[in-house]
Amino acid sequence: MSVPIARCRRDRNCIRAATAATAILLLLAVSSFVPNLSAQSKSKPNRVVIHTVKPSYPAIVRNAHIGGTVRLDAIVLASGTVARVQIVGGNPILAESAAKAVMNWKYAPASTQTTEEVVVDFNSRELP
Repeated sequence: MSVPIARCRRDRNCIRAATAATAILLLLAVSSFVPNLSAQSKSKPNRVVIHTVKPSYPAIVRNAHIGGTVRLDAIVLASGTVARVQIVGGNPILAESAAKAVMNWKYAPASTQTTEEVVVDFNSRELP
């Protein structure tokens, strides 16, 4: 059995494979001691929405059975007024409609300005 080990010591491919295997084992061992960063993140509670406005669902888009989810970030002033809405994702036509509606939302007052994540679902099967 010493012959294959001696030959592996001289074979570069064998040495590379052994080195790679050792590195992977070392990374796996170290990763078990690294804390999960997502578990450490602090989630802030969302502000209470006092008044909402339903977004318009353009008839041509609804009739074409185009729906989906729109994600927005709303910058809410301390007074609860929405100052700005940033579209994060979704169909651009639906996102524009959702952003216009959220600009008219009213949140509960808070001590500081916050950024609130807003998710709006458009379902073409729902009645207007």
